Amino acid sequence: MSTRREFLRGLGAAGIAAAAPSALWAEDGRRLLTATDVHVKDYPTVAAIEWIGQQLQQATGGRLGLRMYHSGQLGRESEAIDMARFGAIDITRVYSGALNNAFPLTQVLSLPYVFDSVAHLRRALDGGVGAQVLRGFASRELVGLAIYDCGARCFYNTRKPIRTPADMHGLKFRVPSSDIFMRMIRLLGGNPTPLAYGEVFSALQTHLIDGAENNLRSFHSSRQFEAAHYWSQSAHSYAPDVLLMSRRSFDSLRAGDRELLLDLARRSVTVMRQRWDESETSARAALVAAGVRMNECDLPAFRAAVAPLLSDYHRVPALEALYRDVRSLA
Repeated sequence: MSTRREFLRGLGAAGIAAAAPSALWAEDGRRLLTATDVHVKDYPTVAAIEWIGQQLQQATGGRLGLRMYHSGQLGRESEAIDMARFGAIDITRVYSGALNNAFPLTQVLSLPYVFDSVAHLRRALDGGVGAQVLRGFASRELVGLAIYDCGARCFYNTRKPIRTPADMHGLKFRVPSSDIFMRMIRLLGGNPTPLAYGEVFSALQTHLIDGAENNLRSFHSSRQFEAAHYWSQSAHSYAPDVLLMSRRSFDSLRAGDRELLLDLARRSVTVMRQRWDESETSARAALVAAGVRMNECDLPAFRAAVAPLLSDYHRVPALEALYRDVRSLA
């Protein structure tokens, strides 16, 4: 992608890619933070991060600002994670499923049928569960700024309605690069195919895959519904998004600026949720108008099929403790 190449070329020319983040400060003391998201410009997470930038600029009199690279302009989420870890970018929004293998505590947030509803998820994220997960990113040169919930993840495909796990047998489903999601699809009878988010639309069109799983808002904003006309309300996961910052970039800020950024990140969750709730309603209406066929699922059958997956993770003490905390809030 040309934007990403131009961005990295600029970093290299300035000697920034291998330098400390303090090299990004202008001579007059101003600094423009960089942020990335694979979602489109009007997506709720993008809007929330842009809100952080606006508030930063106002609170510091323009001394701090933020430039948002949306729509995957700087590459895939996996690339953004590494770029943040090494200080090439400052902030990135990443789907928690893409973090499962490197950051074990995020696995609890992604496991199937851990959360009963959006309200249950938000109670967990706003309390000790969310705080513990965010602290876990410190182990690999990242700062967890906030967690953005993003609704129920459900299955959609190009072939037929999915009402029970038997309907998934033999179908190829895109999954993120997460062991949890790959095994979940296998237990449900499907064939998991790891792909980057930006490759899903063309994979559906060319029949490289038969379907995928995601939230309703992403299904709509990515226009994947133009290729996949069947949406099945499996609500198998409520895996949220995480807002991360480079530890190097964070530490290079003044103490007061670090506190300001953390406060704004926490407050941006409310901004994101308001945008999310409004846009999810309008997205559902648009999908129905476009002819997408929506059906309910046999949820007890889905829960029974993935039970072995949950059992394995219960054997990990740290995950089991966090799981119990989550379920206590149901």
